[in-house]
Amino acid sequence: MIVVVGKESPAYVEAAAGTQVRFVDSLDDAADVFGEMEAVVGHVSPDVLAKAPKLRWVHSPSAGVDSDLTPEMRSSPVVLTSSAGNGGIPLAEHSMLLMLMLSRDVPRWMRAQAEHRWDHYRHAELAGRTVGIYGLGNSGIDLAQKAKAFHMRTLGVRRRPDQPSPYVDELCDLDRLLAESDFVVVTVPRTPATAGVFDRDAFARMKPSAYFICISRGGIADDDALLDALRTGQIAGAGLDAHGVEPLPPESPFWSLPNVVVTPHNGATSDGNLRRSREIVADNIRRFVAGDPLHNVVDKIHGY
Repeated sequence: MIVVVGKESPAYVEAAAGTQVRFVDSLDDAADVFGEMEAVVGHVSPDVLAKAPKLRWVHSPSAGVDSDLTPEMRSSPVVLTSSAGNGGIPLAEHSMLLMLMLSRDVPRWMRAQAEHRWDHYRHAELAGRTVGIYGLGNSGIDLAQKAKAFHMRTLGVRRRPDQPSPYVDELCDLDRLLAESDFVVVTVPRTPATAGVFDRDAFARMKPSAYFICISRGGIADDDALLDALRTGQIAGAGLDAHGVEPLPPESPFWSLPNVVVTPHNGATSDGNLRRSREIVADNIRRFVAGDPLHNVVDKIHGY
């Protein structure tokens, strides 16, 4: 039995090829079949994991699986797959949006529009600037391609430098990326290896004219260090779609800093993202039933 948390989908039933698929609003609604279910599309708690002896596969509806990788999941033989690739395109688009907004100071135009005031000023271009991409997965590579279309220079950092990195002019270490980039864009998942990487020292190594952009997960940057860097002019500004605490509390100073653009972890919430997510799930259901290798299998050691 395959249990899917979410709306009924004929595509999933068709992919299951006769295997029973049960759709529920919450896993609590499937408590009567915990002992029989072999696969779950949804987030599985340690409690449910302990009550599902036949469970062999869990598919996370998220591209990032930091919340799915509990100690119990890490130590279990259950295969965990993710929806990696569903949000690469919209996240890259969102990165370009934030770079354009920051380089042209779009909030200044919006304030002038609200006041019916004609505010004409000289702004920067992206052409000729360097974007440093910290993480070259689906969103990082797609961002590199889009940045090249804007005539930008692209630097990248990735855990596996032997992997193909199209549209990236050069792979480098983090020190060089920080020193040379006009925009530092974080596209990596949050893992033990990436949490807190952007600390006070990292921001001190960026150009005073550079911008920090995070579109993947909060917690990769130390919020206090980032706030200090923004307030003191150590960096020029930030575009933040992912935050250390979500929802971002109303009292957070990030909301009111004039050199920050805040969006509500909404960059990947597109119609295309939903379509690709469903395609990934349907394909993996078909593979699971047929006994074929699954796509997007998570490396439980590295966290993605």
